[in-house]
Order: sequence, then C-alpha cells, then structure tokens
Amino acid sequence: QVQLVETGGGLVQAGGSLRLSCAASGRTFSSYAMGWFRQAPGKEREFVATLSWSGGNTYYADSVKGRFTISRDGAINTVYLQMNSLKPEDTAVYYCAAPLVGSGGTDYYTREDEYAYWGQGTQVTVAS
Repeated sequence: QVQLVETGGGLVQAGGSLRLSCAASGRTFSSYAMGWFRQAPGKEREFVATLSWSGGNTYYADSVKGRFTISRDGAINTVYLQMNSLKPEDTAVYYCAAPLVGSGGTDYYTREDEYAYWGQGTQVTVAS
C-alpha cells in the first residue's frame, strides 16, 4: 500500500526557513515525478512545486519561485521542500503527491488530477 508521510512543518517567523520532507513507502518512486501542493484556510488547494524523477527538471508556482526548492533523495525514497524567506501568506497545510505511474525522466506535473497518491499534510504557519 502506497503511503506518503510529510514532516517538518511548524511555526516560524516571517523571513525564516523550514524544510519539509515527504517519505514514500509501499513503492519505489525513483522513476516518478513528485509534487508539493498547499491549502490555506478557506482556499482551494494549489500547486507549489514539482520535479521530474531524474531531479533535473523542476517547476515552481510564481508565488514561491526563488524562495522554495524541491529536491529528492531516490536512495531513501524521500522528497524535500526547502522553504526560505517565508511569508505569512505561505501559511497552509502542505501536501506531497505522487502520480499513479512512472514518467519520463524530464516530465513533471502541475495539476492535482495528475496525481493519485497524497500525504496527510503538514501544517506550516508563518507569523508576521
């Protein structure tokens, strides 16, 4: 059974940093693109970042570009989201996601409907 578990959320002051981790089990995701999404209170879930299974291709939402970095360690089936220069508007529950099938080495996905597996989410709160 596929399971994605996010950790690393918490409370941080504006301008601070956090690193989220997403540990995958039940399947080796080394040949899968992976993604991060977030959902703020009262808002729809939105795309944050994605990377190809090779790690060579990444794509970010405009709102986080230059501040967030997505990466992966295939050896331990884990994806990371390094978040720097955090702003109060980054406050949300952050989810990692994996698609149903593997992809080409340069492929990545930005839409929710391209992902089949989701973690339970981790809360990030940025205080002003």
